[in-house]
Amino acid sequence: MISIGTCSWTEKTLIQSGEFYPGGVKTAEGRLRYYADHFDTVEVDATYYAIPDRKNTSLWAERTPEDFIFHIKAYGAFTGHGIDPKTLPKDMHALLPEKDRSAKYAYIKEPSLLGLMAERFRDSLTPLIQAKKLGVLVFQFPPWFQYRKTNFDSILQCREMMQGLPIAVEFRHGSWFAPEVQQSVFQFLEDSGLTYIAADEPQYGSLATVPFIPRTTSDTAYFRFHGRNKKTWLKKGVETALRYSYLYSDQELREFVPSLRSAGKKAKITYAMFNNCHGGFAMRNALRLKELTGQKTQ
Repeated sequence: MISIGTCSWTEKTLIQSGEFYPGGVKTAEGRLRYYADHFDTVEVDATYYAIPDRKNTSLWAERTPEDFIFHIKAYGAFTGHGIDPKTLPKDMHALLPEKDRSAKYAYIKEPSLLGLMAERFRDSLTPLIQAKKLGVLVFQFPPWFQYRKTNFDSILQCREMMQGLPIAVEFRHGSWFAPEVQQSVFQFLEDSGLTYIAADEPQYGSLATVPFIPRTTSDTAYFRFHGRNKKTWLKKGVETALRYSYLYSDQELREFVPSLRSAGKKAKITYAMFNNCHGGFAMRNALRLKELTGQKTQ
């Protein structure tokens, strides 16, 4: 089974484009219901920036069909990214070192604070778990998280923090795929019960980006399509939406289909998620891939 969706349903430039949602669909509830009429899965990006409110996850569950699946991007603090201290709940904000409370970005390394955040994060997902609508937690590690054996332990610590919830891992540095270590990385993920995320992104012929390698390390196959905009992918200070501003051609989409079908030989389900979220690009490509894989579109 190939399940196709996008990595956002309310991205700013998508709403501004007026391309996907009809003019009368303007509320949070209306947009999610409309999205769920066309796709059966979505990846939530907002949870990377802030721990979600349990009220919101409950509404997500209520507003979608019984078989709809949410994939949740892990909170940035868990993957070593800097987080905006202002997004933290008051009780957690008070536990930050004083120098971090007013900083633009704070890098959380204190195990006890990370543990508290993980507990709150897991609890916020309870409505999705109870409704059987939670897919995988997407742990997207930063480019500076490079291949080292000690970083295997860091990944396992993330797994421990999530206490049995399904985790998918995406690397953003090519050192994880060097010929001499690649197989050991895939074996580690498989032995650890972790889903490998096969990502498609711009290629520069260096370790700055990762190659598209369609491997499966668990009973879930997960593909993320970021687009191939070489002009903006590594550009500093560029608006996030512009980094992912790329529309896959029909030919490029067709080239993915064999990998998606092959993944199904090992995985129980294959997710194809479009993260080229600029304007209506992700929606257009996701709908077209549904057609190319023989699925109905509305």
